[in-house]
Amino acid sequence: MEELDKAGHNAETGSPAAADKAEVEESLKEGSGSGFSLSREEHREVKEKSPPRAAVLHEVIRHSGEEELSRGFAALAWSSLAAGLTMGFSLLARGVLQRHLAGVGGGHLIDALGYTFGFLAVILARQQLFTENTLTAVLPFMTKPGWRNLLRLLRLWSLVLLGNLLGVSLFAFGLLHLQQFDAATQRAFVEIGRELMQNTPFAMFSKGILAGWIIAMMVWMLAASERSRLAIIVICTYLIAIGGFTHIIVGSAEAMYMVFAGEISLAEAVLHFGLPTLAGNVVGGSLIFGLISHAQVRSGGNEAPEISPAPPDSAATRRSSMPRRS
Repeated sequence: MEELDKAGHNAETGSPAAADKAEVEESLKEGSGSGFSLSREEHREVKEKSPPRAAVLHEVIRHSGEEELSRGFAALAWSSLAAGLTMGFSLLARGVLQRHLAGVGGGHLIDALGYTFGFLAVILARQQLFTENTLTAVLPFMTKPGWRNLLRLLRLWSLVLLGNLLGVSLFAFGLLHLQQFDAATQRAFVEIGRELMQNTPFAMFSKGILAGWIIAMMVWMLAASERSRLAIIVICTYLIAIGGFTHIIVGSAEAMYMVFAGEISLAEAVLHFGLPTLAGNVVGGSLIFGLISHAQVRSGGNEAPEISPAPPDSAATRRSSMPRRS
């Protein structure tokens, strides 16, 4: 009888089953802030369905930027060249749609969907796109400013930008000279380029700010979502297309097509379009959205909820001590 009492006492005070029972009872007592209590499973469900904090998104993007900054020369060069070639399909898809929608009311709203194709392929294939790096690669520098990180950032930007520009130039040259499309489609490509070059240099710059800003927002939203990546990319880049905002990589495909077709000079493509748009994309992606997002995290993102250590005999401790599968 004495042994039974002792065993019962141990079960109530120190056994794993008693600890689990006490943990469940304690979780049932925790208020949700709305006047009722939630079980442990319901608290876990709330946490799982809560959006990640801004500090978490910042760290996800910063970590991605660190990985990009650490990549070797050859990897960056080939990936950025592939991205430039792929981005040329935004011009191709939009031109083909525009040619078949000629005379259709509101056709611009449909052919603008073609603009999204290159972004979809590049981002989902994890190729190096310069305007993505205006946010991802700049966050490590903003977190730890210094000459070393600045040089790493400039190295990445220069390699990726040159690779992207070379890729879209090769694509534009092939699009013009390989005779893959009829004359009507070729005229559609020229019309797209003419529409771009109608902007003044200042308009190129100001519209480039909005395009860079939208791309940076897209990168931030992609870090927060796992199931809506396709929709996020399409919506953001579609807005750039219908808004007529200027993007240094897609716009370079359009401008270089105009150069190869003899519509404009290379100097005009660089000075009238390239430099103002490049400056606008960097300002919108890095100096505005990137800086604001970083400041938001720095000012309040370090606050984290306190996590009390689990009791030695708790189920969580036992699970953490179990060997993991390789």
